[in-house]
Parts: sequence; C-alpha cells; structure tokens
Amino acid sequence: MRILALFALTCALVAQTPTFTSNTNLVIVDVTIKDKAGKPIEGLNADDFTVFEDGKPQKVSVFEYQHLTLEPAPPAALSLDDQLKLPEDPKTTLTSPKPGQIQFHDKRLLVFFFDFSSMGIPEQLRAQDASFDYLKKHITKDDLVSVLFFTGTGAPLVLTDFTGDRDVLETVLKGLPIGEDADLAGLADTGDVNSQDTGAAFVADETEFNIFNTDQKLAAIEQAAKMLASFPEKKALVYFSSGVSKTGIENQAQLEASINAAVKANLAIYPVDARGLMADPPGGDATKAASRGTGIFNGSAYNSQRSAINDSQETLFTLAEETGGKAFLDSNDIEAGITQAQEGMGSYYLLGYYSANAAKDGKYRRISVKLNSKIAGAKLEHRQGYYADKVWGKLNSQDKDQQLKEALSAGDPDTDLPIALQVDYFRVSPTAYFVPVSIKIPGSVVALAAKGGASVTRIDFLGQIQDERRATVGNVRDNIRIQLDQTKSAQLAHRSFQYDAGFTLEPGQYHMKFVVREDLTGKMGTFETKFTVPDLSADTSGLKLSSIIWSSQKEKVAAAVGSAEKETKKELTANPLIAGDEKVIPNITKVFRRSQNLYVNFDVYDSRPDPKDAKGRKVKVSMSLFNKKGVKAFEIAPLDETRLADTRPETVPVQFQVPLKDFPPGEYQCQINVVDEVGRKFAFPRAPLVIQ
Repeated sequence: MRILALFALTCALVAQTPTFTSNTNLVIVDVTIKDKAGKPIEGLNADDFTVFEDGKPQKVSVFEYQHLTLEPAPPAALSLDDQLKLPEDPKTTLTSPKPGQIQFHDKRLLVFFFDFSSMGIPEQLRAQDASFDYLKKHITKDDLVSVLFFTGTGAPLVLTDFTGDRDVLETVLKGLPIGEDADLAGLADTGDVNSQDTGAAFVADETEFNIFNTDQKLAAIEQAAKMLASFPEKKALVYFSSGVSKTGIENQAQLEASINAAVKANLAIYPVDARGLMADPPGGDATKAASRGTGIFNGSAYNSQRSAINDSQETLFTLAEETGGKAFLDSNDIEAGITQAQEGMGSYYLLGYYSANAAKDGKYRRISVKLNSKIAGAKLEHRQGYYADKVWGKLNSQDKDQQLKEALSAGDPDTDLPIALQVDYFRVSPTAYFVPVSIKIPGSVVALAAKGGASVTRIDFLGQIQDERRATVGNVRDNIRIQLDQTKSAQLAHRSFQYDAGFTLEPGQYHMKFVVREDLTGKMGTFETKFTVPDLSADTSGLKLSSIIWSSQKEKVAAAVGSAEKETKKELTANPLIAGDEKVIPNITKVFRRSQNLYVNFDVYDSRPDPKDAKGRKVKVSMSLFNKKGVKAFEIAPLDETRLADTRPETVPVQFQVPLKDFPPGEYQCQINVVDEVGRKFAFPRAPLVIQ
C-alpha cells in the first residue's frame, strides 16, 4: 500500500505531465522560491534542487512548475442560447486523480468551507455575499473552487467538485441553506473553567455530546484534509466560521490531529471570522441575557466578554499559523479574506521523491530543500516535515501495551474515538489537592464492536500528568470490561460509558494526556489539555470553593470503576466524592433526564467560625435555575451548612439533590449562591444545564 504525504513548495516552470509508479512511499513537496524583491524565480529544473529527509538526500523523481496568475478573468460573453441554457448540475464528489497522476496543471485550488454550525444568520449571509463578490471581481482563469459544507455533525458535505465555472459556483452558493443550524452558533461556549466569576450569562449545551462541539468542528477540518490529500497540488482551504468557541477543557489532541492532516495533505488553512469587526457594548448586545452581580460595574464582565471573543479566535489563528495560511479576523471586508488566500498561492515548484524509509511508524520525518546553484537573495519556503502513516498488524497483548505507550508519546494523536474529559479539584490539606478526572465515551463505539459478534470488549486507558517542568507527577493504566449483547446494539449506541480516576497534586499548572482504546475495533482516541490547580490557601477577597460537581448518578464504591492508585480506607474516607458507601459520578456533559435527580457536591473553604461555636460555621447555600429567557424557573430555599468535614481541614462540605421530574425540558442556567454570614464573603458559581 502506498503512503502519500504532501509538503509545500511554490515557484514556476512548465514540465511534462509527470506520472509515477506505485508500491512505494511517494512524498510530494511544494516549494516557493522568491528573489530579494519578493518575485518568483522561474526557469529552474529538477537538477537545481536537492531534497533531504531526516538529513539523507532523496532522488527527485517528480518535477513540475505550477505557474499561477492573479489577473481577474472577465465574465465570458454570453449568447442568447447561453442565457437560456440551464446551469449544469454540480458534481457532489471530489474527482480524485488516478494514483501517480497530477490532475491539475497551472491551477490554483481553493476550497470554500462553510461551517454553519458556528454562524448565526448575519454571519452566514456575510460569508455568502463575500463569495459572490469574489466570483464577480477576483476569480482568475487559473482558479478552481470546491465548496464544502458542515452542519455540526458527521463529515463535511461536498457541494461541488473543483470547478472554474462561475454559473455552477453561483448556483451552489445561492443554494446554501441560510438559517440552518444558526441556533447552534452559541452552543458549548461555556468559557474557561479557571476563569473568575463575573456574573455573565452562560449558554447551555443542547445535546449530551455537544461538549464535543469544538472537537467536531476540528474533526471536520481533519476529514476535509484527508478528502483532499489525494490531490498532490498545493491547496488553500478558506474556513468561514464565527470562531471556534471553547468548552472549558480543550482537547489539544484534536487540534494537533487536524493540523497534521492538513500539513500532510499540502493544505494551507485560511480561517475567515464572518463576525467581522466586533464592538459589543459591555454586557453584550440584545441577544445576551442581562448580567447579574457587580461584574457590569467593575469591568470584569466586559473582560470576560472580550476574553470569550479572543478565545474563539485563538484556534483559528493556530490553524492558520501551523498550516502556512493566514487568519482573517476583525474586519468587515470578508471578501478580502478570500483574496488573501488567493494571493497566498503564487507560482510554485512541485517536487516528489520516493522515501527510502518505508516504516509505517507514525514518526515525524524532517524535510529540507536546498538549491544546488547559488542564486543571490533566493528565499525558499516549504513545509518542514510530516508524520508517517501508522499501521498496526494483528496485535498480541504485549504489542497492545506498546501501542498505547507509543500513542501517549506520539506527536500525531489518534482521534478516531471521541472523548469528553473533566478535571476537578478539592483541597485535602493546605498544600495538597485531590484531583478527580472523569472520562466519557459515547456508546456508539461499543455498539460497533457489538456488531462483530463478540460477547465482551475492553476499553483501555493510559494517562499521564506532567508539571510545568514536564516532570511526570501522575500515571494511570487501567481498563474496564463491557458485556456485549448483539440484540441490543442499537441501545448501546444511545448509552455512554464513564471512567473515573483520582490524583493528589500540589497547586500549579499541569499538562494531561489520556489515550483510550476500544479493544475489538482497535479505535483509539486522545485527549490532551492543560489545567490549573489553584492555591486556595492564599488570601482572597471572595469565598473560596472547590469545583462544583454536577451529577445524576451515584454508585456503590465497590462498583465504581477507575482509580489512579489503590486507595486505602483512610483515603476513601477523605475522598470528597464519596459519602458513606456511595460515590458521586460527575455528569461531564451536564445533560439530565427528567427521571433523574440532580446531585450537587462541593466544598467551602476557610469560612469564619460562628462566634457562639468555634467548631461551627454559618454558611448559607441556595440555588436558582433560569430558563433561556432569563426568567427564574426554580429556586431552592437557603440551606444552612454548619459542620466541618472530619477529614479535610477548614472545609464545609455541601451536598444536596433536586428531583427533576417537574421541570419542563429545555436549557437552563444554574446559579449557586454561597454566603459566609460571619466572614461576609460570597460566591456565585454558575453552569449551563440541559434537561431532557
């Protein structure tokens, strides 16, 4: 089987149509060469280049110069028959070239990727209008455009193959379903879990795995890159969106996988933020619920609002920076974002070599290109390397362990298995914190395994936590066994499976990476993120709290799966998630059914003693639920919490439950009000909830 890896070089010279043989590892490198004035250097041939992979010279076997212009092509003169002729139907599949063939010569390949799952109606219209303007004013005779469309789930849809036909492209763009998925634009924007309480409103997730919202957008880009990888030519993907919002705990692994796929496919990403120039008033515009508390007056609400916008653009900037593209942000001239991608693809040299390293080990291969003849002021631009393919044969148990270890250390993460992860923290001593980690996997993965006829499968977990100095401070290697019933595979698809582990850490910044594998199908997923354990022993003006645990399930301690270390009876007693012989299971996605109870658990730290009882405390706790319109739908009367925990110093544990049977289905914003009456300190943590 042949591995096709793509790499970028840009310049000029027309060569014969190259073809190449199969059954070898062909690597394509596209190189741009410019002189001191920034103009392309033309007239070079294959003998003028030397290509190195990991320091070893490679023989250039494929050579072509792609000469591209920026002169706009005037619309073709139409006869009466042409005007009466109906436009051709677009081809809704990408016509991949035959193996070993360069399909397009002297053509600039542009891909318009419309992510409607992140855009409201105004943004959708802006992206559509900018595309029309490009077709009218800027498309050249060398430009070929393909249009992809993404609705938030599944693979991106191909609306048209690469074409330079204005009529076909206009028909496709006019057919964009404006308004579709616009209501999803704000979902999963829950902010950073480490950000301060500002009083700003939150937006609830709509479906249980909408916490994968960010990952789904990035996975769609990865899928698009893989779809385009069969074209050896250089390509530019113009990604229209309204930013990629954060969900609190970001999976860096999916971002890396998308970037690696684009680099390998020779695809530069040009994100265009269709929101344009944003100047929201403090507290947000009329689409945002009113801010509560003091945040609107002390500036924290506006800082949080601005931070959310910056966060949504950060991923766009990273995609562009790491793939050779350029992000187009904070401008109302959306059309300029398209021409930016067009101008970024000048003439280039396309070189190909057969790598002598046939190992399919997934390791990074470094590429360098040098000119054999000295050309004063010549500047070469090309990708720096690529990740080789990974192929695992039939594995024994030792091979499987090695596979997990290599996946944990790999720079090109596996993302075939979707994962949601949650990190929480509880202070157990002045300098130590219990950090529970919860991992959730959709049942569709297990349902696929059940169709194979097996009666049991296993999900393997391998995780590692490193501190700021990259020293390993925590490890976990575990698995859970799941009984399969082929007659109930459809039911399995609608379930989810959760694994919980716990670590004891000091305050600080940490880096976590988990690898998960389903044993029968071999599908693997990676979750990589940074998190902070705050120092709650330091003096602060507000009331200090642990993480808020939202749960819909309790399990007997003996039945709960997952532990980073074998806990003693003393450690079990000190675990904040264990009460008696039951363990609270965090609800990562915060989606609840009306048949369930809502369990809320958290700790209050360093509240002032009751003047009448030095061992007592006077902490009042209440909870309010607001619907999408900001109307209070439910409120729990204040609860008096007065006792200290036996195993955690200066800690008031809070635990209560709310039956959900009388709640109408919908999205809610839940606010917990915590007041230390003696210390005159308070906190108002909030979170989005969905009741189905």
